[in-house]
Amino acid sequence: MKISRPILLIGCGKMGSAMLSGWLESGIAGGGVFVVEPIGAPAEFDGIGGVSVVADAEALPRDLNPEVVVFAVKPQQMDDVAPEYKKFVGSETAFLSIAAGKDIAYFQSKLGEGASIVRAMPNTPAAIGQGITVCCSNVAASDDQRELCRSLLAATGEAVVVDDEDLIDAVTAVSGGGPAYVFLLIECLAAAGVAAGLPTDLSAKLALMTVAGSGQLALSSEEPPSVLRENVTSPGGTTLEALKILMADDGLEPLMIRAIAAATQRSRELAG
Repeated sequence: MKISRPILLIGCGKMGSAMLSGWLESGIAGGGVFVVEPIGAPAEFDGIGGVSVVADAEALPRDLNPEVVVFAVKPQQMDDVAPEYKKFVGSETAFLSIAAGKDIAYFQSKLGEGASIVRAMPNTPAAIGQGITVCCSNVAASDDQRELCRSLLAATGEAVVVDDEDLIDAVTAVSGGGPAYVFLLIECLAAAGVAAGLPTDLSAKLALMTVAGSGQLALSSEEPPSVLRENVTSPGGTTLEALKILMADDGLEPLMIRAIAAATQRSRELAG
């Protein structure tokens, strides 16, 4: 897909920059990109053809008719930011938001019931093109607009469309926060290695590469993670002894279920 009208990107922080890089590399932004960022876009985008950076909405061309407005600012900024772009409602412009905790009803209250809104939940591996994003839309968004937004999100990894917005709270808990849980696993595995007598640097490297390599193996394998786990586990071996603890009734799975439930509930609270 190649977009003929401009993309309007509001905010160019880590996630906004990741998306912009993906769009430029994929060539999807055929109509160019306007970026609204008070402190200016990162230096890596200086002089890039088709990218125009302005400090605020007032500095945008008066005749601008974007294909999509992408909100990539922090959730706490949205009350001030979103209403500035209400003028594009009704011009066949889609509105795509990656702001956590801001649901479709919120944007309808800021932009109007007729606005075509797509809500998305990405995660931080999008910064290296390895993200996973889940999105949903309101009834005002057409199939073409949903596919347009999915394509924009897919420039930073995988992108999945769901029909039920209620799923986004659990998505936020699992994949939105998921990188933090994996980083904690790396920390804990490294700390356990040190406790077992390994030098700190060696244990940190072993933990990091083991998690990274295992993730790549799981991605490339046709076998489910449960089978891959069993392949590593020899009867009566060392791995089995560790798994007896991790897979106990009070082990990793019930702990993770509690953690995801807490994060899901917090996501619901933030959405009001």
